[in-house]
Amino acid sequence: MATTLRERPAVLNLTDRAHARVAELMAKAPADAVGVKLSTPRRGCSGLAYSVDYVTEAAPFDESIVTPGGTLYVDGASVLYLVGSTMDWVEDDFTAGFVFENPNAKGACGCGESFTV
Repeated sequence: MATTLRERPAVLNLTDRAHARVAELMAKAPADAVGVKLSTPRRGCSGLAYSVDYVTEAAPFDESIVTPGGTLYVDGASVLYLVGSTMDWVEDDFTAGFVFENPNAKGACGCGESFTV
């Protein structure tokens, strides 16, 4: 019996606006930054939050997404919480920030700062 391998789903999909924001961040990044990293630290009412920070080196289990403006790393410990998610950059009159559409999230706190899986 032949084994058929399924295509591995993308860890994270970025919108055009998210690609552009990564490029803006990398254009003004500290000299030693190799990219920006998305992680899901334990924080907030629901348990996990999204965090994007500059990184100076990739950790061994990080996933890397090469964008036209620089590399976005996804924390290896966060990958299972993010598989299939879409990352967007949204600006309005009052706020600006990355917004995530995460099919793995089972709930979120009222303020939108954290989520649970």
